[in-house]
This record gives sequence, C-alpha cells and structure tokens, in this order.
Amino acid sequence: MSESTNKGLLSAYREIFAAPGSVAFSAAGFVARLPIAMIGIGIVTMISQLRGDYALAGALAAVFALSSAIIAPAVSRAVDRFGQRAVLPIAAAVSVTAIGALLLAVRMEAPDWLLFVLVVPGGATPTIGAMIRARWVAIYVGKPQLRTAFAFESVVDELCFVVGPVISVGLSIGLFPEAGPLAGLILLVTGTLLLVIQRGTEPKVHPRRPGRGRSVLGNHVMWIVIVIMVMLGTIFGVIDVGAIAFTQEQNSPGSATLVLALFAGGSGIAGLIFGSMHPARSLRGQLMIASSAVAVLSVPLLLVGNVAALAGAYVLAGATVAPTLIIATALVEQIVPPEKLTEGMTLTVTGLGVGVALGSALAGQLIDRYDVSSAYMLAVGAAVAAFSEQEFKLGNHVEVLPEIDPNPGIPRSVVADPRFIVASTCAILSLTPV
Repeated sequence: MSESTNKGLLSAYREIFAAPGSVAFSAAGFVARLPIAMIGIGIVTMISQLRGDYALAGALAAVFALSSAIIAPAVSRAVDRFGQRAVLPIAAAVSVTAIGALLLAVRMEAPDWLLFVLVVPGGATPTIGAMIRARWVAIYVGKPQLRTAFAFESVVDELCFVVGPVISVGLSIGLFPEAGPLAGLILLVTGTLLLVIQRGTEPKVHPRRPGRGRSVLGNHVMWIVIVIMVMLGTIFGVIDVGAIAFTQEQNSPGSATLVLALFAGGSGIAGLIFGSMHPARSLRGQLMIASSAVAVLSVPLLLVGNVAALAGAYVLAGATVAPTLIIATALVEQIVPPEKLTEGMTLTVTGLGVGVALGSALAGQLIDRYDVSSAYMLAVGAAVAAFSEQEFKLGNHVEVLPEIDPNPGIPRSVVADPRFIVASTCAILSLTPV
C-alpha cells in the first residue's frame, strides 16, 4: 500500500490545497456555482408568486434548462480556445443581462412570449464547475492528488444543489418574488470576476491540433459517458420528486427536506472518502463497480413503506453517486485532448442536467398517473441502463485516446440504441399534459 493511501482523510484534502491559489479559486468557484441551483427554481418561485401560473413557471424553467444544455458546451468550447479570462465575463454578462431583463419584464407584466425570448440567452451561464476542475487539472495533471481534487469539487457541487434552492426560495418568499434569482445573478457576477482575476492558476490555452478542431462529441467514448450521466441525472430527478410525493402520502411533508439532505450527505461523505483513496484498478474497472453499486443500491427504493425506511434507502442510494461522478470526471480527463478538456467536462454536467429534467418530468407524470413506486421503478431502470451502458459498450479501450471525428455527431450506435429511442420518446410525452 502506497504512502498516499495511508494518509488520513483530512491530510489528503489539506494536501491538495497546499498548491498556491487553490483555496482562492475554489472559493470563487463555490460563489459562482451557487446561481446554477438558484436561478431555475427562482424563476419558478417568482412566476408562481406574481402570476400564479405554475404551468408558465415550469415551462420557463424547462426552456432555461434546455437553453443551458445547448449553449453551455459552446461557451466551454470557446474557453478551451481563448481562455477563461477572455470568455467567462462575456458569457456571464449575456446571462445576467437576459435574466435581469426577464425579472423586469415579469414585474411589468410583459406578454408570455417575451419571457420565453428573454430566458433563452440566459442559458449562457458558464459551467463554473468545469472551469474549476480544469484549474485542478492544470495543477495536478498525472498526479494522484487530481482524484482527491475531483472528489472535493463533486461534494461542492452537491452542496450547491442543496443550499442554492433553499436560499433562492427563502429570499423570494421572505423578501420579494424576484429576490431569489436576483441574488443568483449577483453571486454569478461576483464569483466570475473573483475567478477570472486569478490568472496564476488559469489553465493555459493549448494549441489546436490538426484534425481535432471540432467538438469532443466525435469521440464515441464521450457519448457513452454522457449517456451514463443522463441516467444518473434521471435518478436525481426521481429522487427529488419522489421524496416530496412519498412524504406527503405519509402525512409528513416536512420530512422531505431531511430525506433529501440525507441523500446528499450520504453522497458527500462517500465522495470525500473515495476521493482520498487511490485504487489500483483501471478507471474502466472502477466504473464497472460503481455503476453496479448504483444499480444494486437503488433497489431498496422499491421496498420502502415509511419515512424512516425511505431515509435509509436514500442514504444507500446517495452513497453511490459521488464516487461514480468522480470516476466519470477522471475518465473524461483521460479520454479528451487537453485543448478540449473544459468542453468535455461541461458535457458531462450537461448530461447530468438533462437527466435531472427528464427524471423530474417523467417522475411527476408517473406519480400523477400511478403512484410513487412507479417513479422509483424509473430510477432503478435508469441505474440498470447506466450499468449496461458501460458494461456492454465501454469495453476495454478507454485507456486509449480515440481520434476525434472531424464530422462529429450522434453515433449511429447511440441513435439505434432502444434506450435512446425510449428516452427520447418519454421526453416528448412528458411535455404533454396529463
């Protein structure tokens, strides 16, 4: 066993922050990341309070999420080419201006179509988590500390998604309807500026290599990782909606927050412990074990009969999340060229976000039409799909950097995959009213 393996948990994380500037850019990243979890739910809260129209609120939040899924990878591609300092302020300014105009338009009772026009450019919000991970790679590339850094950032991501909505909803209800998303915009500007002024840790812009000028989506392994992330995101979406519905059925709606906190806590603790370890297995082997654990430990969700059992099942399910995300991030760092790293990491986050939106929509439909158990069956199905994706498609070639296709697109193997077809069909059906 190596010396690094013997180090305690705290010393492992203390070690990564010994690098000059690491505390500063990680802290700035936390501030700039909170808005990602605040703006969407803030829009829903604002619209529901000012107009009482939950359908409009949900539609605007969905368009915002879809816009982010499309625009964010393009922003990250520009970052890879021109650098964080050149691109992030512009992207943040576009997003802040658009969302700020949206808040003003809602207050002035503008027509619905204008709200949709304004929310689209709001999706230019930079994927700050990918920017922070790129800085860690610049410091610890090829070193075991990189895994620990990825683990820490995964826990920070989870903390943002737990704390952000609470802050946003609390401000909108306690102060005024626009307070939540407005606070998110202020944090986005503040955090982005604090990050870009730290030039000492900014990753260098790598020269573009011949034949690799286009998107990393030409890398078929990248598509496999994205599909796995979509499946994980689907589980997240089901977990959120399922907790609210189940606790309401049990006449204990206030328990939903505690149950979700246990899910996030289980994931965070497992991520911190896993990140301090340095397994000898290949990333492919680690991903196989992690995805197997996701599938197995999601099954107890089907067996719960009370809130206490649900809490235990959520802790078990949560314990598999962060380790899987850490491995997926490390895999992306390995399979994409350095000049495409930010784009690759952003696509994994985008896949996760698409999965969350899909899982939430489908879970809501299933609960309305059937019951909560049917929604949890969707989560188990997504977990099995994630396992089968890596088991039968990833193969043993992930240690090699596949060439980037000069004409990238969705591989035929993905389009022809029945799971892809079913997921696409379900996404369309989920937009139709019950």
